[in-house]
Amino acid sequence: MSAAPVRSPTLRPHRMKKDESFLGKLGGTLARKKKAKEVSDLQEEGKNAINAPMNPSTVDIHPEDTLLEENEERTMIDPNSKEDPKFKELIKVLIDWINDVLVEERIIVKQLEEDLYDGQVLQKLLEKLADRKLNVAEVTQSEIGQKQKLQTVLEAVHDLLRPHGWTIKWNIDSIHGKNLISILHLLVALAMHFRAPIRLPEHVSVQVVVVRKREGLLQTTHVTEELTTTTEMMMGRFERDAFDTLFDHAPDKLSVVKKSLITFVNKHLNKLNLEVTELETQFADGVYLVLLMGLLEDYFVPLHNFYLTPESFDQKVHNVSFAFELMQDGGLKKPKARPEDVVNLDLKSTLRVLYNLFTKYKNVE
Repeated sequence: MSAAPVRSPTLRPHRMKKDESFLGKLGGTLARKKKAKEVSDLQEEGKNAINAPMNPSTVDIHPEDTLLEENEERTMIDPNSKEDPKFKELIKVLIDWINDVLVEERIIVKQLEEDLYDGQVLQKLLEKLADRKLNVAEVTQSEIGQKQKLQTVLEAVHDLLRPHGWTIKWNIDSIHGKNLISILHLLVALAMHFRAPIRLPEHVSVQVVVVRKREGLLQTTHVTEELTTTTEMMMGRFERDAFDTLFDHAPDKLSVVKKSLITFVNKHLNKLNLEVTELETQFADGVYLVLLMGLLEDYFVPLHNFYLTPESFDQKVHNVSFAFELMQDGGLKKPKARPEDVVNLDLKSTLRVLYNLFTKYKNVE
């Protein structure tokens, strides 16, 4: 339809007034609804603030986790913590390590909670690491059988770890209940105790939601769970040294230290037409360390004692370990670093080793 013609200018104000009246009513209605909603929201916020201590967290809670007996509690990892890159890295490193250890068993772990809870993989892992056979049934389907196997495996683990001061942060129920925090604590302890050739990410912590049932109501609290600290602390070496301070508080001076050590090692390695430009990478296979010790102590190291062109991780660890033995033969204390750490390109460990050599041999021509 075509619009009606405007007959008189006097009609225009009347129409505008009508439009304004309609919009005004609409605006007034919207304003009243908005104000009512604000009041409702404010009342709800006040209600939540009063009841907050008694209400569950906003974290999504699985229905199974609400089926608690009075005074029972259950824990779960905060979803945000699961997305932390260091937490993901820790899980990946541990899974890769387990699969490497059990490669001959043709066991492939994909998910820690689902693959380790029944004790089967843990049994094989411990038997391989400790080089001992456990007296347990090979396959158990029932819950009772699985827990019996877990008990045997965990008792063997505890016998190994307790004499070395490890705090046991897991039990049969938590492992069988697929508690990822407990499983991670167990695996980190095993990896450290058996000096696994891996580099665990340091200072990994997660937020854990603890759900408790009190007087019929679920209550939640958040706690921080520390999964790893530093390699030195987890290995039981708690004393800090100059390099801890250097890395933590004076990283700007790190380049000065590296330059001094490079000058020191090249002074001797140049005699064999060798030169170092990158400390963390060029000493990782142990060859330069062995040759350097021969130069510093003025003897020839027989080539059959080490791998001149190491290819595998184990060959590199052998070389670094052999260099450490030569250092001790020369009167130095056993290095604080692990051979595996040097091979894994840990700069702090490599600097510690080289600095000890520098301290003793800096005046050797």
